[in-house]
Parts: sequence; C-alpha cells; structure tokens
Amino acid sequence: MAGPAARRAATRGPVARSLDAIRRLLTSVRFAVVQIVVIAVVAVVGMTVRQLPGSAIRTEADRVAQMDLLRARYEPALGRPVVDAMERLGLFSIFSTWWFTALLVLLAVSIVVCTLDRLPRLWRQVAEIRVVQPDPFYNPELPERAAMRGVTPEAAVAVLRRRRFGVRAETAAGATYLYADRNRWPRLATLLTHAGLVLFIVAAAVSGRFGFEAGLLIAEGEAVPVERLGTPGNLVIKNEGFSAPRLPDGRFADFSTDLAVYRDGALLARKVIRVNDPLEVAGYSFHQNFFGPAVDLAIRTPDGRVLWDGWVPLDAVSADRPYGRLAVPGTDVGLEMLLDRAEAEAPLLAVIGSRPAGTEADGSPRYDAVFVGGLEPGATFAAPAAGLAMDLRAIGAYTGIVARRDPGLGLVWLAFGLLIVGLVVTFYFSRRRVWVRIDGTGELRLAWSSDRYVPVRRELGGLLTDLVRARTPSASPPGDALRGPAA
Repeated sequence: MAGPAARRAATRGPVARSLDAIRRLLTSVRFAVVQIVVIAVVAVVGMTVRQLPGSAIRTEADRVAQMDLLRARYEPALGRPVVDAMERLGLFSIFSTWWFTALLVLLAVSIVVCTLDRLPRLWRQVAEIRVVQPDPFYNPELPERAAMRGVTPEAAVAVLRRRRFGVRAETAAGATYLYADRNRWPRLATLLTHAGLVLFIVAAAVSGRFGFEAGLLIAEGEAVPVERLGTPGNLVIKNEGFSAPRLPDGRFADFSTDLAVYRDGALLARKVIRVNDPLEVAGYSFHQNFFGPAVDLAIRTPDGRVLWDGWVPLDAVSADRPYGRLAVPGTDVGLEMLLDRAEAEAPLLAVIGSRPAGTEADGSPRYDAVFVGGLEPGATFAAPAAGLAMDLRAIGAYTGIVARRDPGLGLVWLAFGLLIVGLVVTFYFSRRRVWVRIDGTGELRLAWSSDRYVPVRRELGGLLTDLVRARTPSASPPGDALRGPAA
C-alpha cells in the first residue's frame, strides 16, 4: 500500500509534479557537479582551440578572412568536414555562443534555487531560539558539557556578557535557564557568498554574450569604425600620430598613439595612449597593444579609375619579413606583399598578384599567379595581365589598438565584493552558543555548541575558568568546583 507522501504526490496535478521534479533536479548536488564539469570541459576546449578574434565580427569579410586562417591551421590535421562541423557548433567562438551563455545561466539558476531551498532552514537556525532545554541535554557525560556549584545566575550572566555573548534568561520549574549567543547573525553571510557566485556567473554570461573586443590596425592619419558598420552609435577612432623612438642600440624605447574618438562626427575624447595607459570613453577602453609596418598604396585601372587608395598594414610575417594581403576591390585579384630591402638597403615591396582558379583535390581553393613585381617608395608598377597599375607612395607604420567593451565588469566587481565580505564574515565571525541551567540547589550545568572553525578547548576552557572565579566560595564544598568532560 502506498504511503501518505506517495498518495499526496498522486493527487497533485501534472504541472505541480513537473515543477517538483525540476526543483529536485536543480537542488541536486550531482546535477550541480555535472554542470560544473561540463562548463569546465567547454572552457578548456575554448582555451585550446584558437578562437576568432573580436575583429572578425566587424564585417563579414573580416570573419571570412579570419576563418580562412583558422581553416589553414586545422584542416590539414582534422579535415574540412570536421572543421565545418566545429564552425557550425561555434567552437571557434565558444564564449559568445548562445549555448555557452545558457550553460552559465542554468548554473546560476541552480545556485539560486539551492539557496532558496536552504533559506527557511538557515533562517530557523538563526531566528528560532530555545532557551529552556530538557535535563538530559545538560548531562555532564556528554561532550562539551560541564557542571559546578557556587555560581549565581547574575554572576553567570556577567561572565557571559564580558565574553561578548548576548544573553536571554527564563525561569521554569524552579530553575533559571540562560541562553548565550555570539555571532548569531553572521551565519546569514553565506547568502552574500552565494550572491557573489551567481553574479560572477551572470557577469561571465553578459560579457561573453554582449561584450566586445577587437584589435584594430590604424595607419597614421587613418580613421576606422570600432564595431560593425551600421551599428547604432558606432564609434570611429583616428590615429592622429604614432611615435616609436629608438634607443642608440636600435631597440624601441617606447611606442604611443595620439588617438581621437568620434561619434557622429563629434569628437568625444583625445589622448596619447601607451601600453599601460589606455583611453576610456563611452563605455569602451582603447589600449595601445602593438605596431608594425604599413604601406601607402594607390591601385587603379589603366584608364585611371581608382580601386584602392590608402594604407595596407603588413600584419603577418613570412620568411622573417613583414607580410600582408589585400583583395583589390572591384576585381578578383588578390595581392600578397612582402617588405624587404634592395641591394642599396632601400625598402623594397615585393608584390604577387593571383586569381582563383578552381579547387585542389582536397577541396581547398587554388590560386594562379598573374604577375610578380617589386616597388620602391615613389615608384609605379604596371601589371597589364591583371589590368592594374600600382603606386607605392610611402612606407610607414600602423598602430594596433585593442578596443574593449565589457558590460559585465561592474557585476564582476560587485560579485568580488560580495564574495570577499561573505567569506570574511563566515570564517572570522563563527557562531558560539551556550546553554546554562542553574537549579534551586545552586548547581550550574552548561552545554556548549560552536562552528567547527572555533578552537573549542581554548574558548570553553576560558569560559569555565571565568565561571569558577565568579563562584561564591561558601556556596560549594571543596573539590566540587567543576565536573564533566570539559574539566
């Protein structure tokens, strides 16, 4: 025959039973451990597999270019189908995927539900006080118990208060009962610790889902948008001047950028930034991070139509030389550029132009070279086979700026504060409780209880010593000062 609990469960509706099942799942320690393990494994994958940089979200072309680099890294070992599957699953941008955010939110919900489930019991432990305990509770043979004679209720109250206990007194059946409590309320500080953990998780979800970080390459005098084109309220940053002075031995002494930030054509801020001195404005921080060479190119058709006019950063390395690529707008020609030096030590830009020409046997695209040439500053190179003419106007430098927006940063600091306060209060304000019974014959019996972080032997021994000193000498016979395991 089913028990009362089973019969009550059977009479509840399906919604109530479902909610009960969800509550049991969310308060399960095993389920919490499984969640933490899954998140840890996913995080390890995210730290092992190279992730798409923040610049990949600015335009689709940026994303395609960055994915091409990742494919070149992983496809030789894993194969194209596996890399395609990894891309669809978001394994190259794990920390901003919806499912990683969902895992974090689920863990936060589990912590909240567990806390709410424990809250009534925690409140009862703190708020409900029982002063009068039954006589067997004070049995001196039990651990942390003691008995003595000669201490009046008033003297016992005075001793406990000197030791910073709050004391309550009641009289029942001709006996005086005392209840002393020290650090009663700090036990609730565990709620601050749980709140800090939840806020850490929420901050990680908010930062991963809504945060932004991108590395921007800007040549001197150039301006670029911070986020994807068309983003409402988008910022534009401009490199007003870059400086990288050298020491006598040729090493760089420092590097800095005179950076201006605009929104809708209006200047918001301007500052010379260095590696450890960023510019912060409109919720963004702009950090000086790196620099490298850039070339100022003009590319046109034979009839004079301009296809490209601006700086190209050489942000990669090939054969220990600065290297960069450029897809010529309006054509199917791609340029590869390598910065070297001619025999007279003048900078020389080697250029290779190529066009797509089908696919290789493994499915990767194949390119055929259209022309090969070289340029010095101020020179022009004609490539009739590609229908292009190029002018190398100057060789300069670009600055690398890391733009970051972290909407979860405030939550992180709040979470950190709550966690520290909760832990400090929990570990440094441990609870101590004392029950005292003094009967009509003058016998005092005492029971002690405390958190496990309290040095019981020292503190209980000190309390008993003070009580012995507070005895009325004539009230107890010799040898009857203290009895019980605590003695």
